[in-house]
Amino acid sequence: MLGSRVFLTALVFAALTSISAAATTPTILTPDNATWQPVPQFKGWQMAVITGNPAKAGSYYAYFLKAPAGGKAAPHFHGETETVVVISGTALFGIGDTADASKAKEFGPGTVLSIPAGIHHFAIAKTPMVLEISGIGPDTTTYVNK
Repeated sequence: MLGSRVFLTALVFAALTSISAAATTPTILTPDNATWQPVPQFKGWQMAVITGNPAKAGSYYAYFLKAPAGGKAAPHFHGETETVVVISGTALFGIGDTADASKAKEFGPGTVLSIPAGIHHFAIAKTPMVLEISGIGPDTTTYVNK
């Protein structure tokens, strides 16, 4: 019985060791070394994929989103829950069908927002800002007033 346990423990250890050896290396990225691309639907905004493919269904993704001061993301919603982390700058986020800054709340670096699928929301960059957006794809955006 003891021999069986030792063998089973060794087998599990070997399996776990081979799994960890097959793992890929971590992705380490900062806003300073990211490869930025324009975001056509948000004037002046840029994005940089950190990991994954935001368009792939069922797959985890994460990307940076950078906006100039005054940049606006018109009211919209997503098909899946998204997590937003304010990396730098000051962001205004609001719920609703109009981008009314007076009804938005201000958030700074370190703030984490989890926005459920289907919630109509908007964002305004009070100062230049960088956000980190993550979720499970596909990352779809549907505009409320189009």
